[in-house]
Amino acid sequence: MAGARRQDLLGRLADLSEEAIQRLAEAPGADRVFHALNGLRERVDELQKRVRGLEALEQRLAALEKKVDRLAKSGASTSSPRGGRTRTSSPKSGSTAKKT
Repeated sequence: MAGARRQDLLGRLADLSEEAIQRLAEAPGADRVFHALNGLRERVDELQKRVRGLEALEQRLAALEKKVDRLAKSGASTSSPRGGRTRTSSPKSGSTAKKT
């Protein structure tokens, strides 16, 4: 008996909610509200997609920062360039610099 009463209560509630939705749909300006809500839903979906992309970018950025830190530490510990050669600049043979 309690189960039948509960289903009857839920049935009445469903009927009332359907009736309320129909009244809202018939109200003046309701179509604009529904269009605005639908547009909002689409924008929120797009925003969620972008946020997921940002999370991936943040992970890549953190990995790159770690690599840069490692390279900076290893570069600071070595005082001479790799290969042991130094590069000197010499004037080009066709230079037009004035000699005084």
